[in-house]
Amino acid sequence: MTYVEPGGSWRPFWLVAGVLGLFAVWDLLLPGPDVPPLAWVLTLVAVPGVVAIGCLSARRVWTVRVDADGLAVGRERVPLGDVDASALRGADAGVDAGAPVLGGGWSLPRGRTGLPLRLAGGRTVLVPTRDPAALRAALLGGVRDASDRSPDAEGTLGT
Repeated sequence: MTYVEPGGSWRPFWLVAGVLGLFAVWDLLLPGPDVPPLAWVLTLVAVPGVVAIGCLSARRVWTVRVDADGLAVGRERVPLGDVDASALRGADAGVDAGAPVLGGGWSLPRGRTGLPLRLAGGRTVLVPTRDPAALRAALLGGVRDASDRSPDAEGTLGT
């Protein structure tokens, strides 16, 4: 049982690299004054570098992962034992006013909806997701698996 929803893609990086490649080819083929080589070097290093940093940080900060260890959004982790399964079954995608976004940030990232998740202490957080139904199914499956591994359900050898 593992669910992973990437927080970003490398598509913007490859689009920028392709456009810069087209500009370089046009500079070589078209007549007229050329762009100085130093300007090309700075452009071909700085622009893709900045875009790559943005893509990498989006992947690290907003990736949603559900596994045996729990739910993780970026660096924040919630153990599956802390998830209120009954509230999750009735939850629908939408914003719960005033609930903090899991993973940090002031608001949900663009293109994502918030799945309200009630924790054992009564606190509610929003999980940023592009597919709330799949995330809810993975969380419910994980919560069920976590309850099956409770200490009361263990055998004499701890299995």
